[in-house]
Amino acid sequence: MSKVRSGAQSGLLTGFIDIFFVLVGLTLLVGSLVAEWLDISAQWPGAWLLLATVAFWSGSRAARSIEAQTWKDVSLASLTAGLVHGLCLGLFAGGMAAVMAAGANVRQWLVQIYPETIALVTFDLAPVVGALVIVGLSTVVALAGGWLYLLSQRQEWRKTWRSWRTSAVDRVVSSRAVEQATSFKYFDQTKYVLVALLLLIAPLVLDRYWNFILGTVGIYIILGLGLNIVVGMAGLLNLGYAAFFAIGAYTVAILTAPQFTVNTSFWVALPVGIVLAVLTGVLLSLPVLRMRGDYLAIVTLGFGEIIRILSKSDILTDFTGGPRGIRAVAGPVIFGLKLNSVEHFVYFILLGIIAGIFVTRRLQRSRLGRALMAMREDETVAQAVGIYTLKYKVLAFAIGAAFAGLGGVIFASRNRFTGPEDFTLLVSINVLSLVIIGGMNSIPGVVVGALVLKGLPELLRQLDDYRMLAFGALLVIMMILRPEGLLPAQRGQPVSTVEEMEAES
Repeated sequence: MSKVRSGAQSGLLTGFIDIFFVLVGLTLLVGSLVAEWLDISAQWPGAWLLLATVAFWSGSRAARSIEAQTWKDVSLASLTAGLVHGLCLGLFAGGMAAVMAAGANVRQWLVQIYPETIALVTFDLAPVVGALVIVGLSTVVALAGGWLYLLSQRQEWRKTWRSWRTSAVDRVVSSRAVEQATSFKYFDQTKYVLVALLLLIAPLVLDRYWNFILGTVGIYIILGLGLNIVVGMAGLLNLGYAAFFAIGAYTVAILTAPQFTVNTSFWVALPVGIVLAVLTGVLLSLPVLRMRGDYLAIVTLGFGEIIRILSKSDILTDFTGGPRGIRAVAGPVIFGLKLNSVEHFVYFILLGIIAGIFVTRRLQRSRLGRALMAMREDETVAQAVGIYTLKYKVLAFAIGAAFAGLGGVIFASRNRFTGPEDFTLLVSINVLSLVIIGGMNSIPGVVVGALVLKGLPELLRQLDDYRMLAFGALLVIMMILRPEGLLPAQRGQPVSTVEEMEAES
């Protein structure tokens, strides 16, 4: 009975996952994408590729959950999982097909349920026949998943693959060419020079669209570096980070846009925007200094929404432009050259990233950085050893807000426009997601996280409607498989001597 119970639980879970995919329209989307890639007219191969993958996982999951790893037990568990999975999906798809055949308008309740979607799942067969086909396919695929899992456990291919991979890596690392390259006196400097040359050449090779995407990724790297100090280094969960981003953007817009009477230069507005963001960060930190965890997240989230609502309210329309925003925001001028193209702004954003990385690295190795990391690990213990946590919380908020203000100034100047819809809660969620996925307190992690969350989705613009779903799924997967992030920060940095700490103080 334990095998049947494990299979039934796995089948119910995966069956509801496939039903969810059908409800949100992923089956139709994947079917059309696969048909486009393979240059075929039929869309059911792509749709069933998604559904069958979940059914296959159902069988392997059921086989993994039982104790006795025999062919008989694994077959029983995976058959049960496939049968339950097929019944769930078959009853849903067959029921939808029958209801639609009767003339009911299902889309008034379920917007993503198209007749084409149900036809793909049921192979455009009669409701009962389609449901039976679904049950049969799910059972066969789940059984294959269970058998393959058992076969993989009984074979030595995993150990062989690991040993071969390890030996191959060792051979490459220990090769004479690699040893000569790594022993070169200026090896590290050469790496940075090559990366710098690549970044300098990229804007000249890419077109306007990809330069715009590259600039957006760069702006989010700046934002991620700032939030990494607040969340990754100090351990303070801030969900209102977009508010400081908005303050920097609106500051440069008000000071440089022709619709206002100020009309200062960009180089005057840049430090003003950063300073105002810092002051706002300090003011926000004062009433929430003694809050932790979820309470701090809720308060900062509310602050971010307050700033966004005020920016689109009628009361401040004379300053913020209301829902229409502010247009014709001025950009920087260097030696008489106006940086008014996205290609020019890529270089300007790279300078901001370099400055942000420099500040972050210096902060990580400083006495302030060690105090912030101690506060992140355990605030009570940090207080016990003499760290004045209230002061360091204010400093963390202020430094993070400075990065956000810098990002906001660059963002508004590059787009020559700023409006309230640019600073929604999704911006804060995006920045927080890239910090978590990349690796908290890790500078390379921030870069990789920005590329994954802001650059990679541009390759699949058809999946734009499912971006939040993908973010949530990616965060769950990361927390389960790699909670420390893709490129986590290295622990155990050398502790400064007493003389160094006295010199810093």
